[in-house]
Amino acid sequence: MDTLTVILTTLNEERNIERCLDSVRWADEIVVVDSFSTDRTPELARRYTHRFYQHPYAGSSRQVERGISYARSTWVFIIDADEVMSEELALEIRGVLTDSREMAGFEILRKAYAFGKWIQHGGWFPDLQTRFFRRDSYTANHQEVHGGFRVQGKCGRLEGVLHHYTYDTIFSYIAKMNDYTSLEIANRLARDAGATSRWYNLLLNPLSHFLRMFISLKGYRDGFHGFVLAVLDAVYSLLLYAKLWEFRMRQAEGEGFLPPITNEDLNQAKRSR
Repeated sequence: MDTLTVILTTLNEERNIERCLDSVRWADEIVVVDSFSTDRTPELARRYTHRFYQHPYAGSSRQVERGISYARSTWVFIIDADEVMSEELALEIRGVLTDSREMAGFEILRKAYAFGKWIQHGGWFPDLQTRFFRRDSYTANHQEVHGGFRVQGKCGRLEGVLHHYTYDTIFSYIAKMNDYTSLEIANRLARDAGATSRWYNLLLNPLSHFLRMFISLKGYRDGFHGFVLAVLDAVYSLLLYAKLWEFRMRQAEGEGFLPPITNEDLNQAKRSR
């Protein structure tokens, strides 16, 4: 039977970490990579594992890859602190470890809980994530935000659900949106060094995002939750293009500071507040 290491990255997750780690405590090994939390996260994590490490945060996929470098098992499963592995998913994973055959990895079905409700539409579900794979059979796609992993070999799909308690409040959504829209600028420039923002992007792209999420992807079926999420997605698009415009404007001026668009710059900006 193969073995499993669960990889968790954290920063000030005392509210979530016990619920998360309790759902995977059956794993052969748990590795936690922390970004110097200032709350009780280190204390709570050490109740579940002695394999607790701290490193400066350089992006989610890079931090996860640090965790994989510490892993000793044949397979790894990547989980976030605001996620909980369902019993059905745990049973499926145990089955893979017993008889994995020629498989190199599996996509996992994630289900999001936002503002007090499970979200079923608007592109939120199904949300497939490559989180479970052989330790020697993956390729990392590093980005400043929303980096991920690809399987080298045959990839399957499991049916058990990974519960994602993503946003408790609109406050938490907006806080993450501020970070993510800044970091997405770096992603865009990495793909297209000439990327820029025009006036019509600030008008048409948010509208397009709202209509796609609320109408085309049937976000209206989630009621007022679906409407609020579609509006916030439009605001996300507006902020993204406004920040891209601001970055290009300050870059052209050639003086003063550039807005932070990398994890390193963002962390530094937060420390200097």
